[in-house]
Amino acid sequence: MILPILTPFVLLVAQTGFPFTGETLNYTVNWPSGLSLGEGRLRATHGTDRWDFELTIEAAVPGFTVTDRYHSVVSEDLCSLELEKESTHGKKKTQERSVFDLRKGTAQRTTANGGKTELSILACPRDALAFLYYTRRELGQGRVPPSQAVFFGASYQVRLEYTGAQVVAVNEKRMEADRVVASFKGPASDLNFEIFFARDPARTPVVIRAPFALGTFSMELVR
Repeated sequence: MILPILTPFVLLVAQTGFPFTGETLNYTVNWPSGLSLGEGRLRATHGTDRWDFELTIEAAVPGFTVTDRYHSVVSEDLCSLELEKESTHGKKKTQERSVFDLRKGTAQRTTANGGKTELSILACPRDALAFLYYTRRELGQGRVPPSQAVFFGASYQVRLEYTGAQVVAVNEKRMEADRVVASFKGPASDLNFEIFFARDPARTPVVIRAPFALGTFSMELVR
């Protein structure tokens, strides 16, 4: 699907945000009623020949805590090189690391308890965090990424559907954003996410709605 590219840009003003510069985006994590449960942060840092992406989430309700940290290292072409995951969901804790060998076409995943698995990968594999930034880059060029395998411990088949512009509330202000529905299908799960992207050159994600153990939470941009 081809989307209208947002033109013309004001060339005299330096473009900011990914993929033009590094960025840090701060979010509130909210219950469906709007009650704040915690905070999240997306960070992109550009190195000499790579990007480092990080997502952190800290949220809690009485008797249940969610703490997530995901760190992705990718090439300039946004091909995954490493992915680290640390998470606590209630009493469940996970810690793992995946290393992508682009020359051998394999990804090796190791867990904190000593488990190891190896998967075959495509020429340019993408983990879930890298795929989010890749999607932003593609939307900025007026394209929706095609269905493809995305790695997040296991391999998931991901399909994106652009549903058009929609007015959403962001930090108590209403704005028009592009709504994309992401479908993740894996060995033992089938999940759907909603992501609303600002109509700026960086295609900043302003609202993310995702399922958790206690229900669907939303991350709302506060900068």
